[in-house]
Amino acid sequence: MRRWSLLLTVCFLAPTVTAMAAAPSGDWPQWRGPGRENRSDFKGINADWTASPPKLLWKLDGFGGGFASVSIQGDRLYTTGNLPDGQNVIAVDLKSHQIVWTKPITDQVPKHGYDGSRCTPTIDGDRLYAVSSNGGISSLKAETGEVVWQHNFKEWGGKMMSGWGFSESPLVDGDHVLCTPGGDGAMIVCLNKLDGKEVWASAVPDEGGAGKAGAGYSSIVISEAAGVKQYVTLAGRGAIGVRARDGKHLWTYNKVANGTANIPTCIVKGDYVFTSSGYNDGGSALLKLSRDGVGVKAEEVYYHRSNELQNHHGGMVLVGDHIYFGHGHNKGFPVCVDMATGKTVWEAASESRDIGNGSAGVTYVDGHLIFRYQSGQVALIEATPNGFHLKGSFKPEIIEREGWAHPVVVDGKLYLREQNHLMVYDIAAK
Repeated sequence: MRRWSLLLTVCFLAPTVTAMAAAPSGDWPQWRGPGRENRSDFKGINADWTASPPKLLWKLDGFGGGFASVSIQGDRLYTTGNLPDGQNVIAVDLKSHQIVWTKPITDQVPKHGYDGSRCTPTIDGDRLYAVSSNGGISSLKAETGEVVWQHNFKEWGGKMMSGWGFSESPLVDGDHVLCTPGGDGAMIVCLNKLDGKEVWASAVPDEGGAGKAGAGYSSIVISEAAGVKQYVTLAGRGAIGVRARDGKHLWTYNKVANGTANIPTCIVKGDYVFTSSGYNDGGSALLKLSRDGVGVKAEEVYYHRSNELQNHHGGMVLVGDHIYFGHGHNKGFPVCVDMATGKTVWEAASESRDIGNGSAGVTYVDGHLIFRYQSGQVALIEATPNGFHLKGSFKPEIIEREGWAHPVVVDGKLYLREQNHLMVYDIAAK
């Protein structure tokens, strides 16, 4: 235990190493923003929503059905939604507040549980990349929506662990774009981002344990743990890592896997991976990655059963040495966890029930957390290990279905997708 304590102390005092390129200040170019960390770089928010709730600046209709969040680069916003001609990528001009183009990436509207789009498009220069909920990846021109290339996940025997539709947002890394078809011989595939040609396909063996075969509902992140660049995600049978240069399977940890839906995007820091999933047989764990010959092994530092600690969905945010998220199956109780030890520093159960209900999408900005609950309400909570400090909440103008689209903050504005609608609120200090 003393050895682990020393190793953890050294790791968590060291700065976080992030391989993903930083986006220009003010952009939110992909799922969970720059570095996939769910952290906005904006400073100067209104930190008292009780005295001064955020004001609606503008709203726009025409996004169709979907739970997808938004990505933003410059004066353009992108999302996905189900329109009559299929599942579309949608572009909005943020100056005129108008939709400038829509482009179907499926031949018809996909049908599955909780119909609607899931994917937040990934922006890379003049290209966009999006995964459709019926299983396919498309590259489009950002300016016009022209489709450059497409693949169907059936090419790789693609399958989901359950029937709620592919929910991944693709990862662009250098010259490549990565996605998770979930096939037996191609859990993750790496493609040339310009022409869509396959670079490698990674087979991930079934190592037993909980969960199901196929892709999960998570998205890939990059780790440099143990000096080996690797792609980490939460798939049907648990958290996995594959070598970036050739897709070789490195490790699997299936203790957090459940048989229904493995959803949250993993958190990586140095040689460590924090992973969590919901339902009755999920839970949370911290893994230490180290060299194992020419490969990498994952060792469990701690594990908490799902009734002790779990993020059903809505995601997790690392701030300093602490992880913040909504704990509990379909509950979203705000919680602060010491990443190194797994100790719950504070949890707000009864204190948060009059704010909102259901799992919560979480985003960090300027020392605070924005919780968007499934029931629609949005709360501002201080991101501090010194206790639960609610700074106010409000009910958005439009609430239609489950508020699952994650909140995004760019340049002092809070973007909330609600099915066919987009709402933009001012959260900057005056």
